Amino acid sequence: MITIEPVEGLPEIREGDDLAALIAERAELRDGDVLVIAQKAVSKAEGRVVRLAEIEPSAEAGELAAGEDPRRLEVILRESRRLVRTRPPLVIAETRHGFVCASAGVDSSNGPEPDTVVLLPEDPDASAARLRERLRELTGAEIGVIVSDSFGRPWRQGTTDVAIGLAGVQPLVDLTGERDPAGYELHATVIALADELASAAELVLGKTRGIPAAVIRGVDAAGEGTAQDLVMPRERDLFRGEEPGP
Repeated sequence: MITIEPVEGLPEIREGDDLAALIAERAELRDGDVLVIAQKAVSKAEGRVVRLAEIEPSAEAGELAAGEDPRRLEVILRESRRLVRTRPPLVIAETRHGFVCASAGVDSSNGPEPDTVVLLPEDPDASAARLRERLRELTGAEIGVIVSDSFGRPWRQGTTDVAIGLAGVQPLVDLTGERDPAGYELHATVIALADELASAAELVLGKTRGIPAAVIRGVDAAGEGTAQDLVMPRERDLFRGEEPGP
């Protein structure tokens, strides 16, 4: 049986907080569990928060703002490897991690104080690995950790959570060569297991309930890999467009 339990009672996360200790105090972790933690909690603990009062917007940010706060657009530009599509003030960008997402992952919601924005972790896979190791020290449990964030999807309404960082979890399950019940051999079926777990956990997290973490139990997800394994290689990407020339 698969269960998804929210980690309730966590305080507002601040820079420098021992996030693993806060979770260990409120969750009973067992071997094989998967902890899914919202990116925003990780970013706050790591100090990935920008005060807009400290930002001087560029001319490009002013053009993209289209009446919105150009300082926020400036932060998005700084977090972007390149802009993929724009319809001001909407920006779809490729982050330095290789993720293609709205606003380069820069988010104004649930910030620690007004006029701040929260950025993605510098290295979400490393963040997940540190949390996993610290939780092993505190609880003795061998678990997997997923850092999740909400992404939109081309041609689909709404957002769903995906894994942007992970440790101790299989990112993908390749079923190539397996046969379905009718005997058909699968030739190109790869399941995004880490994304499925992130999305499942979001059912008990949500944007407004103040619960940034959940424990999934009953799924055989242990394995190696990183969230980078989930990023579509450029040579197979039919939709992103060509890299701009020098």
